[in-house]
Amino acid sequence: MGEMTRIPAYDGQDAIPVYVATPATGAKAAIIVIPEIFGVNAGIRKKCDDWAALGYAALAPDIFWRFAPGVELNPDVPEQLQEAFGYFGQYDADLGVQDIEAAIRWLRKERGVAKVGLVGFCLGGRMAYMAAARTDIDASVGYYGVMIDQMLGEAHAIANPLLLHIPTADHLVSPEVQATIHAGLDPHPKVTLYDYEGLDHGFAAEMGNRRDEEGAQLADGRTRAFLAEHLA
Repeated sequence: MGEMTRIPAYDGQDAIPVYVATPATGAKAAIIVIPEIFGVNAGIRKKCDDWAALGYAALAPDIFWRFAPGVELNPDVPEQLQEAFGYFGQYDADLGVQDIEAAIRWLRKERGVAKVGLVGFCLGGRMAYMAAARTDIDASVGYYGVMIDQMLGEAHAIANPLLLHIPTADHLVSPEVQATIHAGLDPHPKVTLYDYEGLDHGFAAEMGNRRDEEGAQLADGRTRAFLAEHLA
């Protein structure tokens, strides 16, 4: 259903590798899928394919294209997990927002959609928050986003709906950080937060040891309903 291609970068000089999945009939809207720190791997491609099966044009950018293009990693393999953390340390989130802007432009122009949403995981969950604050994305969803507590000063700029899924036992986002996020965002009229009691980081991964089937089904159902409402 999907294929790798390239789209113009924000500066117009480079090209971003992306995985694009296209619905069988005309797309009703588009969804950008921002990967975890493991690249556009089989799990991320499946998420795109699943969105396309629901009638959305789906696009997942290679977030590490500037310094590690084409990387696909498995978080269940310790050496690959450490490699991914190394790439995370090199990643420039401000440039990542530019990549999201480029994807929004391309989807609206080339896929002819009126509305574009975003779903991000881990680092992508952080990017969902940043996209909500810094772009005109129509709706954003973040799963177990990291470092959001450090960017709460941008919350005033969130103009379109944002949904965040927060597992309470996230070993990368402490209970204290979660409390800070709730305190900063619970009052915001455009932000919805859902807690997942006892679940850990990565619980909605499509495959692998981290997935919690019940939690993933619950969160994904909420995501589908949220985007169906706000991308209609």
